[in-house]
Amino acid sequence: MVDDVPHRPAADVAEADTAPHHSSRGGEAPRREGGASSDERVARASRLVMALRRPEIGAVLAAVTVLIFFSLVTPIFLSPAGVSTWLESSATIGIMAVAVALLMIGGHFDLSAGVMTGTTALLVGILAGTYGVNIWAAVLIALVVALLIGAANGALVLRTGLPSFIVTLGTFFILQGVNLAVTKLLTGTVALQGIDEIPGFFAVRQLFGSTLLLGPFTIKAPVVWFIAVTALASFVLHRTRVGNHIFAVGGDRMAARAVGVRDIRTIMALFMTTAAAGWLVGMLSLFKVGTAQATTGVGQEFIYIICAVVGGCMLTGGFGSAIGAAFGALIYGMTYQGIVYAGWDNNWLRTFLGIMLLAAVLVNWYVAKSAGVRR
Repeated sequence: MVDDVPHRPAADVAEADTAPHHSSRGGEAPRREGGASSDERVARASRLVMALRRPEIGAVLAAVTVLIFFSLVTPIFLSPAGVSTWLESSATIGIMAVAVALLMIGGHFDLSAGVMTGTTALLVGILAGTYGVNIWAAVLIALVVALLIGAANGALVLRTGLPSFIVTLGTFFILQGVNLAVTKLLTGTVALQGIDEIPGFFAVRQLFGSTLLLGPFTIKAPVVWFIAVTALASFVLHRTRVGNHIFAVGGDRMAARAVGVRDIRTIMALFMTTAAAGWLVGMLSLFKVGTAQATTGVGQEFIYIICAVVGGCMLTGGFGSAIGAAFGALIYGMTYQGIVYAGWDNNWLRTFLGIMLLAAVLVNWYVAKSAGVRR
């Protein structure tokens, strides 16, 4: 669709669509009567200004800075083994961060995103390991359950009008309790071992846990999935009507509905997309190590939100970027592994995340203000 106006709320888009179009010679914008200044709606900005207004530009610059910094601090950082490690670490965070970014652009949050990864992994382990269900069928059942939970979150938010923060916080505690209590009730433990001994495990692992050799670099399956998810999300946001609807709903839902945006369908789809991403990350984790724990993913939801915000998403909705969220996850992965390679106390990672979040919020505020985004 239109890549230069995807970040404006529906009200702005509607105004632009209904405003009369003018043309002028010599590249000059038309002037109002009495020598008034030119119409700001048709004023052209320089390429540099347009680039700086992109929501992901801060994350890209920060990622380059982190890359250069740790490559100077520790030589292993840019070694084939080092690159493969922090790419994989970034990928599992990034898949969820991209999905969370889409939801945040649509004006909502999902605090159950992290625990969903553990729920789906445990469900596959219990169905296939305890009850003998075919492992492919167990994987598909887990996907259906995840989509139903996402749909339930969306339906509750839409039906009650409650903030998605509160609704999904409740879902978070429900799933966390189910993961612990039900798993212990059915298996006698909160950690499932020996899943790699289930018939068909290694066949499914080809999809979720295989590796690809590119010269000296070992590219794990999560990295491939990460690139695919980011590319698909970016295409949907900037090249489809659905993407325009996401930005419009997040910017001003009432105005979006007034111009024909299917807001209910869009919001439901966003919550289900986040749940599906949780399922994907759960499968990547399960088929990498062959075990599932009830505590998997707990606390990660805040990291996903931080990566999305660092990538340019505003907490008020209607503004953001899938590519930016991917770079936010890349910053997290590089920092996490860089601290380990440098031999520093990894508790500094949390301090870095807090500083990064505050800096990103200020940068996003300035960029959105410069771009004329309504708050």
